[in-house]
Amino acid sequence: MILACGEALIDMVPRTLPEGETLFLPCPGGSPYNTAIAIGRLGASAAFFGRLSTDFFGETLIGRLVRNKVHTGLIVRSNETSTLAFVKLEKGREPQYIFYTQGSADRSLTQADLPASLPSEVRCILFGSISLTMEPVASSIEALIRREGRRGEDAPVISLDPNVRPFMIPCKSAYVKRFEGWAADATIAKVSEADFDFIYPGLGLEKSLERILTLGPQLAITTLGPRGALALAKRKDGTLLRVTAPVVNVPVVDTIGAGDTFHGAFLAWLELHGRMSRKAISTLTEGELYDALFFANKAASLVCSRRGAEPPTFAETEALS
Repeated sequence: MILACGEALIDMVPRTLPEGETLFLPCPGGSPYNTAIAIGRLGASAAFFGRLSTDFFGETLIGRLVRNKVHTGLIVRSNETSTLAFVKLEKGREPQYIFYTQGSADRSLTQADLPASLPSEVRCILFGSISLTMEPVASSIEALIRREGRRGEDAPVISLDPNVRPFMIPCKSAYVKRFEGWAADATIAKVSEADFDFIYPGLGLEKSLERILTLGPQLAITTLGPRGALALAKRKDGTLLRVTAPVVNVPVVDTIGAGDTFHGAFLAWLELHGRMSRKAISTLTEGELYDALFFANKAASLVCSRRGAEPPTFAETEALS
């Protein structure tokens, strides 16, 4: 089972009426939430951990998880309101967001909300995104990751996707320092090209990936939009395995959820192929890593061909070539 930790919110997505007026449509979202949905749709066992409101938006978020076979037993419910994220879409640009989080449920997750232990079937924990820029949720997830990631030989795979939103970060230097601490506890770090432009400006993709690997992860991956994905894997003898994989060209409607779907699909591939362990990841062959990256790219390509974060099924992803 793959456990996604972090925010679950309502994306307010713009829709333009025939007369030109713009309205906003509420859609379930949040980076870890979208990733959990992607994993569930792809047929791998998934669960979600976070704090969700008991308001009607919270019920909508729970319902979508259940319909996509994502386990909800670890979710904490509260009477705080749901987080809202208003999205601005412009052709050729990354989506822009404004978040309304003050006093919201997912932001209010505390260390007292952490489960005393996780189900034994949890083999991977993923975390990241805006939940790591707000308190007390950031410190709470950080505590969970450190507790579980340092369990020893039976520790689960830890996968980090920072999904950086610069306007949510009041102090860049403090964020980068903390990011490197999260990376040190991670087995896999999936960092987009745009994320690297913020975290390590001017360093370049290859050097940025190499730097991530010096912090502790076994595998560092960067997504390159229409240019596909690049991964560097650290071997026990100190050598690096470099693998790239392309995307499949499809008509692009928008890119909401593309990175989340890539992350979920990559982890789902590992889970479905029996490679979800620290030992297995350290011995992935070049062919296996290519297949995992290409599978993730195909899933991300499909979500870009749809409006909003609507990840594909396993059958749809396998059929794309």
